Amino acid sequence: MKTIEECRSALDRLAANLDRADDGVRRAAGLDRSLSCRITDLDTTFVGRLADSRLKGVRAVRGTPARRADIRLAMTGDDLVALVDGRLNFAKAWGSGRVSLHAGFRDLLRLRSLL
Repeated sequence: MKTIEECRSALDRLAANLDRADDGVRRAAGLDRSLSCRITDLDTTFVGRLADSRLKGVRAVRGTPARRADIRLAMTGDDLVALVDGRLNFAKAWGSGRVSLHAGFRDLLRLRSLL
């Protein structure tokens, strides 16, 4: 089981990957939406904002935040680290229920190239 620090590090790596991404990925990530990533096995949710093709203001909160984010992910800490490290395919993890994604239809269309 991954720790909160390991999950935070994975999100930092994801943010760095977005900063170095090609134009197509940057356009897809060019939303301005609140974002949450619930780490189910740690009862912790990372909340922040996806804006200007960057993850901004990411912070950890205990449990589930009172305010629902526009884009909500949920998974175990192990799956988060595996996704960011490229050892777990997002589409397969989502299809099998290992990863949960909730977002509006337009956001899903924009995000599909990231997935």
